[in-house]
Amino acid sequence: MLVLPTELTHEQAGACCRMLAQALRSQPEGAVVADAGALVRFDSSALAVLLECRREALALGKTFSVSRLPARLRELGALYGVAELLPAAP
Repeated sequence: MLVLPTELTHEQAGACCRMLAQALRSQPEGAVVADAGALVRFDSSALAVLLECRREALALGKTFSVSRLPARLRELGALYGVAELLPAAP
């Protein structure tokens, strides 16, 4: 499981994306779940990070889903038209 930090804004996005991509590549499981439950302070960069994780997972032949996505981030995803790309984890 990939775990997002408590703060994920433009300032942290690059480093966070690299860290999560490395963790994703090292996971042997075919199903990748990103846990967004710790997110407290974030901006639309959090969506960009999740979408990049999804892209990486799909490129590796894995599935991707998100657990505990904060309501505000879900609303941003709907506003930008990308909510369907970030399905809820089963």
